[in-house]
Amino acid sequence: MKKHFFSYLTCFLFCCFSSTVSAQRIKILSYNIHHANPPSEKGHVINLDTIAAIIKKTNADLVGLQEIDVNLGRSKNVDQAKKLAELTGMHYFFSKGINLDKGEYGTVILSKYPIIRSERFELPSPVKSELRSLAVIEVKIKGKTIKFANTHLDLNEENRLEQCAFILDKFKNDKGLVVFVGDLNAEPEEAPIKNLTQVFTKSQIPNGLTIPEVNPKKEIDFIMVNKPRQYKFEHHQVLKETYASDHRPVYVEIVGK
Repeated sequence: MKKHFFSYLTCFLFCCFSSTVSAQRIKILSYNIHHANPPSEKGHVINLDTIAAIIKKTNADLVGLQEIDVNLGRSKNVDQAKKLAELTGMHYFFSKGINLDKGEYGTVILSKYPIIRSERFELPSPVKSELRSLAVIEVKIKGKTIKFANTHLDLNEENRLEQCAFILDKFKNDKGLVVFVGDLNAEPEEAPIKNLTQVFTKSQIPNGLTIPEVNPKKEIDFIMVNKPRQYKFEHHQVLKETYASDHRPVYVEIVGK
């Protein structure tokens, strides 16, 4: 009897271990970096090393960053998207929002995994405003193709609503996992975020406030997935980072089969 018991126990433990090993775990970070200008410093101070260190400390697989300068005088004419990829050892895809001075300004996606495909979409703005974009990449993790999308929505609510409608239409028929992150410039109880729940489920944490960096009062930075039944959120946290940007970074692990 003991022999059979230990055989069953060994089998049970092996199955549990195998299940844990085979589970898909994806570490996600979303961060508005304020073009790497710490708010407590003067405008000419740019600190990409600190941003890179924060990313590396989380060991994130996929990262969505907003407010990226590419070859702008205010940030010493550095291609911040490329430089952050170099500092973190990750692949990258830059998505321009606007031309600014003699350079570009927008968002970037960083990925530990090779980028199979990348797309940039201009988001609608019924009210004249700064152009916003949606960046989408595809990567393979444990043999499964995953879409990762990053954006920075407009300050104008009418534009945000139209931009969210565009995003919903873009992903509503996706059968595989879509991870959507960004600075959405709206709080959870506002219409743009509520509308997104037609397709996406957002990670949640008590007191998940992200802005300003000191004594934050608003939650406007989010990580979402389109497959809540197959995937769950773990280790959701707003990092207690108060120097590098006027936002705090948002981190979560997405776990599924």
